[in-house]
Amino acid sequence: MSTTPVIDVDRLNLTYGDFHAVKDLSFQVRRGELYALLGTNGAGKTSTLEIIEGHRAPTSGTVRVLGHSPRDRRAVRPDMGVMLQESGFSPDLTVRESVRLIGRLTRRTDDVDRVLDLVDLTGRAGRRVSQLSGGEKRRLDFATAVYGTPQVLFLDEPTTGLDIQSRDALWATVDRIREDGTTIVLTTHYLEEAQQRADRIGLMHQGTLHREGTVSELTRALPAVIRFSLAASAPRPPLQAVVDGDGKALVETFHLQKDLHLLLGWAQDHAVELPDLEAGPTRLDDVFRTLGNASHRGN
Repeated sequence: MSTTPVIDVDRLNLTYGDFHAVKDLSFQVRRGELYALLGTNGAGKTSTLEIIEGHRAPTSGTVRVLGHSPRDRRAVRPDMGVMLQESGFSPDLTVRESVRLIGRLTRRTDDVDRVLDLVDLTGRAGRRVSQLSGGEKRRLDFATAVYGTPQVLFLDEPTTGLDIQSRDALWATVDRIREDGTTIVLTTHYLEEAQQRADRIGLMHQGTLHREGTVSELTRALPAVIRFSLAASAPRPPLQAVVDGDGKALVETFHLQKDLHLLLGWAQDHAVELPDLEAGPTRLDDVFRTLGNASHRGN
């Protein structure tokens, strides 16, 4: 397998007048990888994706997709699928016509019926876009993105507006596409989706790549947590805990298994009930919250 990255971003900068939206951004996405590019509002991830997708020219720096500049539409577009937050299909076209049109515009070939079946829109093939529900329009967005099984697939908030069943179906399809070697770049506000599915995650904040790594690498820098409720009459627990006025206790620890064992042994020995007990590693949303804290400390 080639070691050349599918996407290579090197010292990318983008300015709008005096506003520096993207600042010396560098990262790579490997072949067959699902890479989640996440960030706070205004972090610069949308501008970054627009450049990688070839929709916008950078102020400086270089971007290569499949070895080419993304601005070279003839070289890159046939191997690239893009699912935007809003695709803006013509309301008068049917579902089938919309999929076929995008295929022709991107110079990708596929069986329209196969793709419509893939996204569960076969029964809507002859219906006009204006007659579709919000969830059906999102499935149409997805259909046009995966048409032709592109080598690189960009998914921008892919499950917004979908019910749980449709979300599960979309991700099942993404899993099958990945088996064929497609590289996927994901942006989403549903952090649990990124936590469950991304091979690596890049966290953008104020135009820069704040942190990058696997979920484990991003979360291990923060302590795990143990939460429980404690009666006012209970003895002092064996761990340093923050207890609020309602008796809800919070323990932060880098030794989750050891400290949880200690806590449970203490509760057993002292006949103490621990209602609402829960324990687990740091979640991705906890890491996300540190982005704002880091910027405040830097000011």
